Amino acid sequence: MGGFCVSAARLGLPDAGLISYGEMVDQGRLITEAVSLPVIGDGDNGYGNAMNIKRTVKGYINAGFAGIMLEDQVAPKACGHTEGRKVISREDAIMHIKAAVDARKESGSDIVIIARSDSRQAISIDEALWRVQAFADAGADVLFIDALASIEEMKAFCAVSPKVPKMANMLEGGGKTPILSPAELQEIGFSLVVYPLSLIGVSMLAMEDALIAIKSTGAPRPGSLPSFQEIKDTLGFNRYYKEEKQYATVQQAQPSSTNIVLRLKITEKSGTQKINEGIPAGILEKISKAIPGLAGVNFTEILQGADQSQKGKLLLDREDATGDRIQVSIE
Repeated sequence: MGGFCVSAARLGLPDAGLISYGEMVDQGRLITEAVSLPVIGDGDNGYGNAMNIKRTVKGYINAGFAGIMLEDQVAPKACGHTEGRKVISREDAIMHIKAAVDARKESGSDIVIIARSDSRQAISIDEALWRVQAFADAGADVLFIDALASIEEMKAFCAVSPKVPKMANMLEGGGKTPILSPAELQEIGFSLVVYPLSLIGVSMLAMEDALIAIKSTGAPRPGSLPSFQEIKDTLGFNRYYKEEKQYATVQQAQPSSTNIVLRLKITEKSGTQKINEGIPAGILEKISKAIPGLAGVNFTEILQGADQSQKGKLLLDREDATGDRIQVSIE
């Protein structure tokens, strides 16, 4: 969970030290609760002095992170591949890593501490190599120098403390570090690689394309949007419904018209189908105001006496003002 992406997605702001510890740990907790994979959290510069570092590490442990990355930038920090980076003193940087290690020990945790230095661009490659060696001596589990400028620098980094794993940052789209394949990185000596912009980058482009298509044609490009069923599967609706049944009382188990799954079909004049999805009646009723041709439909009335056994029964068949045919039937 990178600070760049959280700043962008949660705040709509650049990664320039604007996001807070509280916002990062809150976002992290939501992510770790939603996935089953181990998650590394970007701890930025720890949000203060050594005592803040300890609080940050303990907070990330409680949020469920498997690892935390801590850097040696001054506040306010900057993205490692942008302008304006400055680093704290050697002594303070080392003390921050020691504080992080102490916080882990006090918590009885095995969280992985990734020590990052931004001194390659702020000062020099020699300074960065000195710092990561000192971070390893202070107890860091993984070492990382951001914005290495050449393969030679990457090799020099991997030669430091050979037994301590090294992390590489492949900044997609054009950063300062050469983009190498996983096999090439492994050959140099890296054990871990991050791709910080892949998901948010493709998401931004996909959302922009979808909005342009909606503005021009009224719908995203064919094939660019998963079906409603695929979206539900990804979000775990079926798993939720199955688990929900385990706790249903006799009264709750009684059939309800809002639980009936309906089939919504919207067909253009040309015969092209715009929508053909199964949607629970309760959800369809809630979103009907946003669908031309369904606004004002009394779902309580059309569902009266209906149940799921009447599969295929047509409940609504009408045209909207644009000539699209709207059909609602029992799934």
